[in-house]
Amino acid sequence: MLYKDFATQEELDAQYNLTMKFPKAAASYEAFCGRESKRVRSELDHRLDVPFGPTLAEHVDIYPAGENAPVLIYVHGGFWCLRSSKEFGFVARGPASEGVATVVMNYALCPHVTIDEIIRQTRAAVAWTYENANGFGGDPGRIHVAGHSAGGHLVAMLLATDWEGEYGLPDDIIAGATAISGLFDLTPFPYTFLQPKLQLSFAQVQRNSPILHLPKAAPPLIVAYGEDETDEFKRQSEDFFGAWESNGLQGERLVLAGKNHYEVIDGFLEAGSPLCYAVLEQMGVK
Repeated sequence: MLYKDFATQEELDAQYNLTMKFPKAAASYEAFCGRESKRVRSELDHRLDVPFGPTLAEHVDIYPAGENAPVLIYVHGGFWCLRSSKEFGFVARGPASEGVATVVMNYALCPHVTIDEIIRQTRAAVAWTYENANGFGGDPGRIHVAGHSAGGHLVAMLLATDWEGEYGLPDDIIAGATAISGLFDLTPFPYTFLQPKLQLSFAQVQRNSPILHLPKAAPPLIVAYGEDETDEFKRQSEDFFGAWESNGLQGERLVLAGKNHYEVIDGFLEAGSPLCYAVLEQMGVK
């Protein structure tokens, strides 16, 4: 067996190659992200390409929401090798309607960089936001993070960060988190279609699998996934949520009815959707 009950790459790819599994949904997702993000930028105040690190890939797109606003940092998905912040401006719409500022982070992609470097960049974006929130009206004491797919993995790795020891920042820099359809165990990916781009070693898998690095203390976490996800995506979330709760950490499971992996984040467009409402409730604005 390559991984658990999977004996071949074809079996694993059938669970994780979502373009192959949901071709129509994948095409619709591309169009949706571009169209809705462009529309949101026509409606909301925004600051694009604000650098948080030394390379061109290290920048954030900021959608302010007035003074002393809670801040949601959004980390996009794409299996660590696809997409950019520009495709996810739409996630600011629902939060903005309730006075929440949104910071959509961009990061370098595999294989140009490793997953280790992407994690470092994600942590650097959070540190930058904390130190610069006042400059766009954000409250550095109310920073929440959310991410989808690979972004869900990165959110979980944020929660395993030693903020005081490594960054000299408060341990409670993150007030709450939402991991949506995340990838918490990287063990299967060296055996999939992703390996040529991810180039994962055994050491990288061990070092960067959130389920192997549960924190001793953490803010509240929402683990969300779509009802119509593949079995492996569901298992990834269920296993991580179970380990999170077993470790005595505060968490909430949210299964989004009728949503597949591509549709699961469209709820950010409306503050009253099950997903956005849960995030905003965690932030204390609902």
